[in-house]
Amino acid sequence: MDAQTCWKKLEYVGVLAFTTVDKNGAPQIRNISAIHYESDRMIFFTAKGKAFCEELLTDGRVQVLGYTKYKEMIRLSAKAVPVPENKQEKWIDTIFAEQPCLSNVYPGDTRKLAGIVFEIKDAEIEYFNLGVNPIFRESYSIGAGSLTQKGYIISEKCIGCGKCLKNCPQQCIELGNPYNIQQNHCLHCGNCAVVCPIKAVEKQG
Repeated sequence: MDAQTCWKKLEYVGVLAFTTVDKNGAPQIRNISAIHYESDRMIFFTAKGKAFCEELLTDGRVQVLGYTKYKEMIRLSAKAVPVPENKQEKWIDTIFAEQPCLSNVYPGDTRKLAGIVFEIKDAEIEYFNLGVNPIFRESYSIGAGSLTQKGYIISEKCIGCGKCLKNCPQQCIELGNPYNIQQNHCLHCGNCAVVCPIKAVEKQG
């Protein structure tokens, strides 16, 4: 798995959930299908009058989620920015050519009057597959996106009692000094931290 494969899988999903935060700090979520994919960016269309557009212009931070029929979750954490003004019409035309059904929503020139196109080109991608055993997870970056450390690690305080290993649903903890969590197979459930008698398991992020 890699970032480009995740990009392709999102394209196959088609309709993605986009989450922003409104002016009152409340989470807002929309399903967006008017999306075009380049190798290094995602370009999407919305209307200038929508609250979604206002939230993107005010803050720009967005999380995008796709879920495949194979039980794969792909999540982007990024900042969306409007494409340059001189390229707005080009990308609107591209998106509508790829998805003719959008012309039923914005026929003729109404799409150019109402529409605005944003792009995501610097993003963290989280891939999480529940359809395999053990589960598999990994993070990648697109452009200048940075990776955030998440999950749990076992510190040098570990006394090797084995309680974390016994209570791990995915059996992804390896013997060692200290014990080691295989991050690619970890659920981030926190069982190891709960049962550790000396608090040697530390949460990241």
